[in-house]
Amino acid sequence: MKNLITDVSGVRVGHAQDEALASGVTAILFDTPAVASIDVRGGGPGTREEALLRPESTLEAIDGIALSGGSALGLDAAGGVQAWLAEQGRGFRVRDALIPIVPGAICFDLLNGGNKAWGRFPPYRDLGYAAACAVGGDFALGSVGAGLGATTANLKGGLGSASAQTESGVTVGALAVVNAVGSVTVGDGPWFWAAPFEKDNEFGGRGLPPAFTPDMLRARLKGGPAVTPAENTTLVVVVTDAVLTKPQAKRLAMIAHTGMARAIYPVHATTDGDVVFAAATGKKPIDPLFGLTELGMVAANTVARAIARGVHAATALPFLGALPAWGDRFG
Repeated sequence: MKNLITDVSGVRVGHAQDEALASGVTAILFDTPAVASIDVRGGGPGTREEALLRPESTLEAIDGIALSGGSALGLDAAGGVQAWLAEQGRGFRVRDALIPIVPGAICFDLLNGGNKAWGRFPPYRDLGYAAACAVGGDFALGSVGAGLGATTANLKGGLGSASAQTESGVTVGALAVVNAVGSVTVGDGPWFWAAPFEKDNEFGGRGLPPAFTPDMLRARLKGGPAVTPAENTTLVVVVTDAVLTKPQAKRLAMIAHTGMARAIYPVHATTDGDVVFAAATGKKPIDPLFGLTELGMVAANTVARAIARGVHAATALPFLGALPAWGDRFG
């Protein structure tokens, strides 16, 4: 186990980014199509193919997922991932037509100091293609890919991942792009809200503060009163090797959302675009009641850990006034 989403067999991840742009793309690809669904709880989401992922929609499986910066302009990233998959002969076949199925979601990173003067067309389609070319079992965390330009209320955001297994041996992995309106840490200290779920000091081993003060529990919001619905979001992909139907994948995404509540304070705000994709590679059968509930519990804990790891591993952007990274203040 690498403590990455790629601990689920048949899942690969790749990043592409532009340092001057201070933005990037992360591609999550499946070796074979995976049953998938989605649950959106933020008030300002930006998604692609959301309707296709609803349980009542016909298509069951997808080839990959594209996560991107760039706000709505970043939705082009999925087209780049599609182009790479088409070159590999991957996609949903309709007679002689082959259509790679790649849902996506974006976060807002347009005001982080990077040069967004890209001309007529934004670069995200090309970044999506490059991210797909780079997929593998190992990948970096922190200020990389779709998490390069991410921020939180008080610290630099980033991309994190984690994995775990249920008692019956089903594997679940999570990947999170943390660009939240709220805070991932408690007050002004080094403690992560997700501390009770930490494994092997994966995000510093600081635990929780010895006591909570009223100041620790007040809302710390990115942008303060001027915050807008477009500026924040946390994007999560949860993948398991369990056998799930599309409605069960939807339920897994719903339960996994509680991991955000364990790691971000506050969360699911009107100014967030929080979304969870859930996908299943279909290798190990589970009990549809207890087994799915246990899987959701483990997935939620794994999501919380992935969020904390993303902030813990992040590095500050090299621009005047950029937010500090966790490591700058507490490392």
